Amino acid sequence: MKTAVVTDSAAYLSPEQIKQFNLTVMPITVIFDQQAYLENIDIDAPTFFKRMRTETNLPTTAQITMAQMAAAYDKLADEGYDEVISIHLSSGITSFFDNLSVFAKTYDKLKVYPFDSKIASAGESAMAMLAGQMVKNGAHAKTIMPALEKLRATTSVYFMVDDLGHLLRTGRISNSSAFVGNLLRIKPLLTFNQTGQIVALGKERTMKKAFRRALNDFKTDLAKLNYPVRVTIIDANAPKTNQAWVETFKTDFPDIPVDSSHLGPVISVHTGEKNNGFCLGV
Repeated sequence: MKTAVVTDSAAYLSPEQIKQFNLTVMPITVIFDQQAYLENIDIDAPTFFKRMRTETNLPTTAQITMAQMAAAYDKLADEGYDEVISIHLSSGITSFFDNLSVFAKTYDKLKVYPFDSKIASAGESAMAMLAGQMVKNGAHAKTIMPALEKLRATTSVYFMVDDLGHLLRTGRISNSSAFVGNLLRIKPLLTFNQTGQIVALGKERTMKKAFRRALNDFKTDLAKLNYPVRVTIIDANAPKTNQAWVETFKTDFPDIPVDSSHLGPVISVHTGEKNNGFCLGV
């Protein structure tokens, strides 16, 4: 039995992580003025953010097609894999996972196990790396899928956007009515709920205040947990803030491992630039 692990570019794994855990990463498409670009292949983050600031028409995204997924699975089957665990962006913000689940039932060259991360970025990448490590240790889908479910249940994220207009424009926030008419005066504190939708937890006047509120919520949550956690600081073209938050966490929580990650084009289409957040999981 030979097991492969597939994820998508919204996990924002580094090339080193992809190689270390032997992962296949499917690029998601970004569209500027009807021109399609595969994330991290045809367009990188610096180019994307520059264009987002200067283009008249803001970008959109397109799902990975089932033809693209079939081609990736075909390649893995040709390489001798018998099963693939396919971990993807939350079904709460894209219909891709639902489409993949239907497709997987009819694909017959290897067994496909779709897994809904119900999150994005660092949360999704942690699940992909866990699966990759378990495969390296000799595990297969029968034991990896329950482990992924356990990790998903203990993973959460707090994030703040500098401009809520992007999430409203692309329809990726589920309780947006609370903010209409007040866009320029607030910095919302957001999360993914249990069904994988982006929802607002609250709103503050500045990013600093939003971070402090999120930090206080984290401290409250941490006191309730009976297992060790690690934190990943996330930013969308705001590296200085990322580093400042890393230092804050290391100072306030010296026993908790702290990593950093950076959002790229696909997620930033929906969240905009200069955003920050933190993801926690086991």
